[in-house]
Amino acid sequence: MLGKSQFQIVKVDDLVLDVDNPRIKKWIEYYEGTPTAANIKLALGVATGDEQSENGTTYNSLKESIRASGGINHPIMVNNDGEKMVVIEGNTRLAIYQDFKEAGIPGDWDVIPAIVYDNLDLEFIDAIRLQSHLVGPRAWDPYSKAKYLNSLYSVEHMTVERMIAYCGGKQRDIKNYIDAYHDMEKYYRPLLESDQDFDTTRFSGFIELQKPQVKEAILKVGKTLDDFAEWIDTKKIFPLSAVRQLPKILADQKSREIFYKSGAKEALKSLDSPNVDKVLSELDLAGLCRAVQRAIENLQYPNFRAMQTNNDDPSRLAVLDLKDVFLQLVEDIEAE
Repeated sequence: MLGKSQFQIVKVDDLVLDVDNPRIKKWIEYYEGTPTAANIKLALGVATGDEQSENGTTYNSLKESIRASGGINHPIMVNNDGEKMVVIEGNTRLAIYQDFKEAGIPGDWDVIPAIVYDNLDLEFIDAIRLQSHLVGPRAWDPYSKAKYLNSLYSVEHMTVERMIAYCGGKQRDIKNYIDAYHDMEKYYRPLLESDQDFDTTRFSGFIELQKPQVKEAILKVGKTLDDFAEWIDTKKIFPLSAVRQLPKILADQKSREIFYKSGAKEALKSLDSPNVDKVLSELDLAGLCRAVQRAIENLQYPNFRAMQTNNDDPSRLAVLDLKDVFLQLVEDIEAE
């Protein structure tokens, strides 16, 4: 139970942005002392400027939607501790209201709909964050998720079972996020000259690293996780989805040597069957897309089950690799 709450129309000037908002924690840590409201708003803009949620909403499209609609459809969530009213869910929406009010954008930006709780315990605040942003429509980026999960697990000593009770999901996935966060902090961060060089978009590579067969393949060729972090840093592994192909790359002497010299993309080319070049010479991109579409439509159930249940199934790996490249291409094509 999250305790009693009440729907209210709250004055924007009475609300405080949350300095502990996990979405911006990685940016707020750059500031010395207590961040100001301006610092928090700047961090929110950086954190969400290019971020895209599961339903396709970006920060800019959210801002335009609020302006066009004259307000928000879903109330923000606020904790009233008796001294101040801190936004625990909806900081970005409040920041947009504040910006509109300051800029004199036509509309009523003096008040905002809110669900107000009184004196919430930290555990209940965590529950709201987990429910809203680990599985919600405005999910945090993967690194911010992992950083927050690690804080709950290592600092607040919340059990994984408790996290699952709040936000659902699988124990393995949560543990992978926490372990990936540890590996990135331990092996990747020390390689960098400064914290400003820390690229959180590389986090997905460390998620893929948690697959036992990947770590095993690295160790079998006498390499370490320090080497893996260097491959990530120098973009020997690019795109990051190529991490899941490391067992295949490192198992073959020729592709392994190519990988050490030129990276995963060139190494994978050496492993392609001769048929790949033949198909590429006969079909353009449109033809290839139609061929893939037809292959999916004709997919037999046993083959689908094999991909669904066997993480090492070649077709599964190929489809997952295609997904990453295809989604990036679609995003680039549709970019304004």
